[in-house]
Amino acid sequence: MANYYTDHPEIDFHLSHPLMKRLVELKEDGFKDAEEFDYAPVDHEDAIENYRRILDITGDVAANVIEPNSESVDLEGPHLENGRMIYASKTFENLDVTRKAGLYGVSMPRRYGGLNLPSTIFSMMSEVISASDAGFQNIWSLQSCIDTLYEFGSEEQRAKYIPRICAGETMSMDLTEPDAGSDLQRVMLKATFDEKENCWRLNGVKRFITNGDSDIHLVLARSEEGTKDGRGLSMFIYDKRNGGVDVRHIEHKLGIHGSPTCELTYKNAKAELCGDRKLGLIKYVMALMTGARLGIAAQSVGVEQEAYNEGLAYARERAQFGEKIINFPAVYDMLARMKAKLDAGRSLLYCTSRYVDIYKSLEDIARFRKLEPDERAEMKQYSRLADAFTPLAKGMNSEYATQNAYDAISIHGGSGFIMEYKSQRLYRDARIFSIYEGTTQLQVVAAIRYVTNGTYLQVMRDMMASTPDGALKSRVAPLIDLYEQAVNYVKEQGNQEVHDFLARRLYDMTAEIIMSLLIIDDANRSPEMFEKSANVYVRMTEEDVCAKAYYVMHFTEADLDNFRAK
Repeated sequence: MANYYTDHPEIDFHLSHPLMKRLVELKEDGFKDAEEFDYAPVDHEDAIENYRRILDITGDVAANVIEPNSESVDLEGPHLENGRMIYASKTFENLDVTRKAGLYGVSMPRRYGGLNLPSTIFSMMSEVISASDAGFQNIWSLQSCIDTLYEFGSEEQRAKYIPRICAGETMSMDLTEPDAGSDLQRVMLKATFDEKENCWRLNGVKRFITNGDSDIHLVLARSEEGTKDGRGLSMFIYDKRNGGVDVRHIEHKLGIHGSPTCELTYKNAKAELCGDRKLGLIKYVMALMTGARLGIAAQSVGVEQEAYNEGLAYARERAQFGEKIINFPAVYDMLARMKAKLDAGRSLLYCTSRYVDIYKSLEDIARFRKLEPDERAEMKQYSRLADAFTPLAKGMNSEYATQNAYDAISIHGGSGFIMEYKSQRLYRDARIFSIYEGTTQLQVVAAIRYVTNGTYLQVMRDMMASTPDGALKSRVAPLIDLYEQAVNYVKEQGNQEVHDFLARRLYDMTAEIIMSLLIIDDANRSPEMFEKSANVYVRMTEEDVCAKAYYVMHFTEADLDNFRAK
């Protein structure tokens, strides 16, 4: 029987990373839960085995329920009925099965009924579910919004809402509006305090809200009258049981048809303040975005894997000119690049997830005791690394998902353009990944300060120092020097427009060098699994970094005129 976890041992490989020891130790905080919960792990090995059991269940459900339902969900999609969103028929089945399998409350502490799993395991589950149906992964993975409520809400709110999510209720984050997409400072949904009822009331419109008719919403709204920027925004909790929000429209989209994208009207809807006033955008949305962007990176890797699977299977079966097309250089070149992008992108995803886990676990421990000086330093270190790596993981994997899906269609030839083949759906689904939760261009904006302040360069140097000598390492070394020259060249121009124009190329170079070093490390630990991908990916990086460095270092302010729209 198929299993989307055990069928891909590359996922399990990342459970053996050396940093997992520290990650599990912090997440379990000395394995104290074992004293209260008989299902809590008692040591590291027990925790890893527990992770494998949960991933095995997820892989089984993904392969044998969600994937077989995916075509039906894509064709039917959700619909609108009397102001309510109704899921596609098979989506209800997916929800029922994942609830019965206990795949909710993944990251929440056991005292609230959660599984207390690290972000790394949540990312693995997200990848597996996305490979079966990226649209359903959206609905399922939005449970991670509860992390923000757990982090910033009151204990009363935690006790009220977290058990409901652990039981399988759904969530959404209601941020964007018709006039506020990437620029969330323009959010105008109005929040006013109702003195008589001792609650907040929300009025206005939200647009492009994924899973917008969910059970529990986190809502960004303007609480400070007369303000027009981010300092006037607060975060609120809206419970669907209280009414006051209707679905005005469900978007008809290119892909991810099973994931409802709704326009909502708030009409005096009752809500609770989450955390402190005025910190909705400045602090809480930023926390939401970290989780959301990591979720899109995992979603992307799942589609990268499935696109590769589809292309490989077709190439092995399809014959032309008396030979299987997998033997044609043009085809096996595409497949090798697809696999290299997949393996390197997955390595970046789980590297980032581990960084998030370590600093988040230390933050959680700090709720109950004062951290030691070395723990505070560790939290600061990994928080910075997580902040630097998240835009790389989201941006690069979302682009790779589109590229792999595109190549899967190319391998299929004319059949890839036919709706009966899965490749076309993967391509349609993948296209949104580099747009929502921050476009790739916004990931560049988030990452570029770490380019110019030398953070990524130091990361590269540190990774090089810990990498055993070898042929691939020696090929990456001159690329780092070339990268440093390109960064310094842009900084020396002293022109912000030139800096902004070239930022995407510097971003790509940064990510490709770091991913090269990650996949080299993977190949050193498991050559039989990753040696081919490491060789292919380093060659791709050489090709791209050399070309981009040449472009960057021959670009001047005068060249901008050739690109400006007339």
